Amino acid sequence: MVTVPHLPARERAAEAAAQVRDPEMPMLTLADLGVLRDVAVERGDGGEVVVASITPTYTGCPAMATMRDDLVHRLNGAGFPRVEVRVVLYPPWSSDWISERGRAALRAAGLSPPGPARRADGPVGINLGPTRRALACPRCGSANTRLTSEFGSTACKALYRCTDCLEPFEHVREI
Repeated sequence: MVTVPHLPARERAAEAAAQVRDPEMPMLTLADLGVLRDVAVERGDGGEVVVASITPTYTGCPAMATMRDDLVHRLNGAGFPRVEVRVVLYPPWSSDWISERGRAALRAAGLSPPGPARRADGPVGINLGPTRRALACPRCGSANTRLTSEFGSTACKALYRCTDCLEPFEHVREI
């Protein structure tokens, strides 16, 4: 990590926090995943406190504790002894928040990135039929794919198989 000491504290803290990797998809940083919402430096009685705000990809995400610990460790290592991590639940995270660099990293790692999320401002309708997604095999680019399981190695991934190259792959689900 390269830290430029003459940068203001907020910029240095944001730079350090933006390097923290997602524990379940380490090809992504928390910033590329869109989970890292904000980094601020607040002044209190005890001096400066870096406050990193994160949003879980879904309620009950088991990786949140690791994300918090990794943020604290990275920021402490960047010279910020007082760190607070806040969980922000509104607005809820959306897979639309994954950066283009993050989507490219998912493809490079053999994962199919999510398409546009279908969000509604009001009540969310429940569809008990199969989920239809427009996706392509991350290995050969074919759109001829078949859902194997709606749940993959983590709750935010589905399993697919390409019917052209016959390779299985995971798809990061639209949320």
